[in-house]
Amino acid sequence: MTKHITIRPAEGTWVVRAGGAVLGESHDALELSEGEMPFVIYFPKADIAMAMLDATDHKTSCPHKGEASYFSIMSKSRTYINAAWSYEDPKPEAAAIKGYIAFYVQDGVMVEQV
Repeated sequence: MTKHITIRPAEGTWVVRAGGAVLGESHDALELSEGEMPFVIYFPKADIAMAMLDATDHKTSCPHKGEASYFSIMSKSRTYINAAWSYEDPKPEAAAIKGYIAFYVQDGVMVEQV
């Protein structure tokens, strides 16, 4: 049986910005690939300005990763609702992303390699 999830170190330095402000930069990000979907960059929470994020009640469930908890990003210009997520207790196949957080790329929120 083929693994559905692939997690590997993301090469180089990655940065996440919201509303023009840098939320975090990391040399220790992870790249998660799931099936045919585009890869997602997960940042160590220690590398993110978590004070700019506010936990919400929103949750989703993935059969491969487990239950995701969501965060809204508070920037100077606006609030990005449920724009970031993490798996606080991921399933064994995704255990490497425990303590990491990912971001929805959208107008005003960017994740890029620098």
